[in-house]
Amino acid sequence: MIYAMALAAVAVGAITGALVAGRKHMDGIGVLVLAVATGIGGGTLRDMLLGTQTFWVHDQTYLLVSAGAGLATMWTSRIWLRLSKSLVVADAFALALFTGMGAEKAIDLQLSWALVVTMGVITGVAGGVIRDVLAAEVPCVFVKGEFYTTAAILAVLVMLLLHQTGIGKTFSIVAGDLFCVVIRLAAVRWKWTLPVFRLRT
Repeated sequence: MIYAMALAAVAVGAITGALVAGRKHMDGIGVLVLAVATGIGGGTLRDMLLGTQTFWVHDQTYLLVSAGAGLATMWTSRIWLRLSKSLVVADAFALALFTGMGAEKAIDLQLSWALVVTMGVITGVAGGVIRDVLAAEVPCVFVKGEFYTTAAILAVLVMLLLHQTGIGKTFSIVAGDLFCVVIRLAAVRWKWTLPVFRLRT
């Protein structure tokens, strides 16, 4: 089940990359680049920091899934256009699934709580940052008061707390992912923001 969730994370991330590429009127190559970069970017950075083999080099299914999801999004673009706020919803699921991927790997390596949270957040947000930078947009994590990284942090903490109770890793990660989606979409719906730092001159 964890493997299926990881593939789903890559696919959903690639979909958000393709949607951004479509909004920027990119050609097929641009769509493919943004889709793949979003789908595997966060996990790649995580594995580099951990000094482990890059996950998509070990299993190229992830690379094929990200490319396929990006191209499929081009062919089903009319369906996406009919879905209200499809990019926001897809991005919330991508954030949750990627965060769960990062946390799961850190838990397997028996890292400290701090590193589990760090790796979960890096995996969750880095792909979106790469996507937005390539699309010449301000990354979501840097938007004023955006409740994005905070949702990932809280989700990992939920995963860790549940895991410590002995419920089981898989259930803990699924529950944390759902929590992340709910918090992220609630923040968008009710415009929850964090206090911002203003330096007066």
